[in-house]
Amino acid sequence: MLIKLEQNMPRVKALEENIYSLGDSLNTDELAGQIQSLEDKTSTEGFWNDIDSSKKILAELKRKKGILNDFLKLKKDFEDLKELIDLASESQDEALADEIIPELNELEKGYQSQRISLMLSGEYDKNNAILTIHPGAGGTEAQDWAEMLYRMYCRFAERDRFKVKVLDYLEGEEAGIKSVSILVSGENAYGYLKGEAGVHRLVRVSPFDASGRRHTSFAAVDVIPEMNDDIKIDINENDLKVETHRSSGAGGQHINKTDSAVRIIHIPTGIVVGCQTERSQMQNRETAMRMLKSKLLEIKEREHFEKIEDIKGVKMNIEWGSQIRSYVFMPYTLVKDNRTGYETGNIDAVMDGDLNGFIDAYLKTQVKK
Repeated sequence: MLIKLEQNMPRVKALEENIYSLGDSLNTDELAGQIQSLEDKTSTEGFWNDIDSSKKILAELKRKKGILNDFLKLKKDFEDLKELIDLASESQDEALADEIIPELNELEKGYQSQRISLMLSGEYDKNNAILTIHPGAGGTEAQDWAEMLYRMYCRFAERDRFKVKVLDYLEGEEAGIKSVSILVSGENAYGYLKGEAGVHRLVRVSPFDASGRRHTSFAAVDVIPEMNDDIKIDINENDLKVETHRSSGAGGQHINKTDSAVRIIHIPTGIVVGCQTERSQMQNRETAMRMLKSKLLEIKEREHFEKIEDIKGVKMNIEWGSQIRSYVFMPYTLVKDNRTGYETGNIDAVMDGDLNGFIDAYLKTQVKK
């Protein structure tokens, strides 16, 4: 066998085992049966009588078909690769061997991508995500750190083909931001981003300190799934304090300059949500209410409350969570996740949105649980 192929045969063997293990976990025969059952439903008389139900069935059919087709393609591509390996080995074709290694690399990436997607099996993992960032104590320094995180998540979304919409943006007094809420839209957005919730710690030489001293700053990231209008949650209007103000900050010419921005305070819990980027005060209020319902439902399920009314006085440790990750710019460069131990010295890449290593490591820990 060619030396190059022989050196990579352990990778080929490992990939084969992983692919067949993935197929076993998918139970492709059962999955195909579920797809057929859903397709049968779409053919029944009166299927479109209930539009909401029909849309849900079609979305589930599309999702399951995607999972099965992606796996079958991965399996076929691997079988084709094995045939190519056999051909190269029999003919001792060095040029053919050179083509095999890049294909092996791509198949390994495809397997990892499918494996991660299957980890996103939570009830709301497929939903869009509402991500909110608040600076910790420390004034301008912390507000600048919050803005750095905001840029990092926007860059992550761009790299991974998610869409970002700014919902609420409150500028800092000198620099940075006092708070920002964004909607990250795309398949499995919440599943990918849910592990980012918690406190993020920064260590650097402050650009705002003329003495050049090292500073530690904190910012809290909150991530909740966006709930659609099908979720019914009763909220007492007397529990709400609604404020209007003039929009400012991110959005440029698209920001409405009238007092159309809306901020809603849920008095029993202290939760604050806001929206300023819709065209009217009514639309901003509707979006803010969806944010509030999403947040209340997320807390209810996380804290195992019987009903929404049981949520009283949300504590800061619930809002802020535990410190999950440290970003060190000085005296060395390191980003380390305290939960998984995953780390990298390429802090510039991380701040430019390269979060996949951290996200993958977190999702793998959740599967083990």
